[in-house]
Amino acid sequence: MATEPIRIGVVGASPDRGWAADAHLPALQHLPQYKITAVGTRRADSAHRAARRYGATHAFTDPRSLAAHPDVELVAIVVKVPDHARLVEAALAAGKHVLCEWPLARTTEEAAQLTAAAHGAGVVNAVGLQARHTPTVVRARELIRQGYVGRVTSVTVYSTRGVAAGGRLPAAFAYTLDSTNGAGTLEVAGGHTLDAVQYLLGREMTGLSAALSVQHPRITLDEDARQTGATSPDHVALHATLEGGAALVVHIHDAKNSGAGTRIEISGTQGELAIVSTGPRSGSGLQISELALLGAQGTEPSGQELPFPGSWGTAVPADGLDAAQHTMAVQYAALAADIREGGSRVPRFADGIELHRLLDAVRLSSATGCRLERRAGERWPVSSPWPRRRRSR
Repeated sequence: MATEPIRIGVVGASPDRGWAADAHLPALQHLPQYKITAVGTRRADSAHRAARRYGATHAFTDPRSLAAHPDVELVAIVVKVPDHARLVEAALAAGKHVLCEWPLARTTEEAAQLTAAAHGAGVVNAVGLQARHTPTVVRARELIRQGYVGRVTSVTVYSTRGVAAGGRLPAAFAYTLDSTNGAGTLEVAGGHTLDAVQYLLGREMTGLSAALSVQHPRITLDEDARQTGATSPDHVALHATLEGGAALVVHIHDAKNSGAGTRIEISGTQGELAIVSTGPRSGSGLQISELALLGAQGTEPSGQELPFPGSWGTAVPADGLDAAQHTMAVQYAALAADIREGGSRVPRFADGIELHRLLDAVRLSSATGCRLERRAGERWPVSSPWPRRRRSR
């Protein structure tokens, strides 16, 4: 007898725009493992339009009512970061499985509270670090494990987004400019990218020095040409050491006026790999863009695009989906297997806490001008063990 589809309710299911409409809902409609039974938005009219568009039986403006409804097994939280904690808590209080978009919460402390609550509720919890499920990232990880590059010696990451290009930003994203909301360049672009790099290599950072800066302190909001201040860093520079000794250099920034994109180069004793964003959404971030995988071994002069094995990565067909939607579908398929069969195929809230702690270490290093060190598996220090020293210029 076939397993019944998982009944999912999506909070933040705007029918007009947003990440749920861009990726989550098309991915869910693509998968037989799910049935969209409920949608929630702030306004009744948009909730009912979303229900009609996505075939949901129920439309809500109250997320607690959505979470408590018996037709909902799994709640997806796809809203602004400052609202994550209360909405996740509502789903957990109702005893439902939860997928929360990254960042998990505004702070590490909030993330820890949510993780403890999820453990107490005894449900499956997942955080949306979907770059781990991008077929190109998965394939590159497999090749590294098989020894394609030999011993990894260095990793270089350059990732830029077109967000706030020309010093302008849609008003809907103005909240990301406030560092207290935990949804800026470091948290979103930095979090997704750094998590993907550590996942690719199967290695954690053991030492880092970082510099954060706000290069665009005044941003013009598109709708009314009003200017607003920015306190959230838009540039992230990081030099780190990976477990095993490889060097990692990272530069991430927003407001790239042209040619925004991501390139991750992995160098080793026997070869090279590069993950390169392509296509019209190249400047949207690693977790959204189409990605190409380039490789070269020995003394080959330049990387050639590597073909995937014929049967590789076809568990979730990409027919009719763009790159972001397909990655989301792969993540949801893995989550369905976790819920129905057990296991940990998708990142959990506990993984989100560790990433939050890494970002805390980046902030601390930047604020103190100190390099932070730890052993693999240990937590990053929460305060600098050395007096602040002036950076060399």
